[in-house]
Amino acid sequence: MKITILTLFPEMFDGFMSNSIIKRAISKKVVEIKIVDIRDYTKDRYHRVDSAPVGGGAGLIMKCQPIVDSINANKEKNSHIIMLSPRGKTYKQERARELSKMDNIILLCGHYEGIDERVNKYVDEQISIGDYVLTGGELGSMVIADSIIRLLDGAIAEESISEESFDDNLLEYPQYTEPYDFNGEKVPDILYSGNHTAINKWRRKQSLNLTKELRKDLFDKHQLTKQDKKLLDEGKEKASWELAAIEKGKKFIK
Repeated sequence: MKITILTLFPEMFDGFMSNSIIKRAISKKVVEIKIVDIRDYTKDRYHRVDSAPVGGGAGLIMKCQPIVDSINANKEKNSHIIMLSPRGKTYKQERARELSKMDNIILLCGHYEGIDERVNKYVDEQISIGDYVLTGGELGSMVIADSIIRLLDGAIAEESISEESFDDNLLEYPQYTEPYDFNGEKVPDILYSGNHTAINKWRRKQSLNLTKELRKDLFDKHQLTKQDKKLLDEGKEKASWELAAIEKGKKFIK
């Protein structure tokens, strides 16, 4: 996959591209990331890329010409051009998975008070990462790029992304590490049982209950299976399979 980012501040991406999973994905040629400085395309004699809004108003607006020329110079036949914009649909994991199947994506970062309205016709999609205001689209483009890259084959271990928050509109189950007892808070005994069927049921039950309690908006979108309904119906009462696994786990700890 190739991801091209059009920005006025290319230096903001130095850290993003030189650390952790992103750096490894680039070195393994899982992804190619190209950072393009929109300023390189301005035809303004003073190299400006912005101007005051026509009709008056606060701040500066990014001009058409440098943006459109930077798009045209960098797009390919299969490029999907995305503008970071509050008008766009709120970005979700489902869209990240869809974008990860594309071969070529261009992310356009706005800045200042916005972008000339006439640029909209040159993009394929607008995306918002949330209902809040940032100084520009650079951080949003990093969020989108990161969420896509980690889904690409070879970027990270497949098992690391097989069960994650937001899959099936559910939050991920609780995770624990050693030691067993930390300041009086103990790892659930069932996780020591070795009974993977019981552990998976417990994790599913935790995932359902956490989502229902903390993210009712997600829970209402989830299609409950018969097993899900059974796990939820158990409520705070522990089922026989859970009690047996817990007892086995306690023996293991001792």
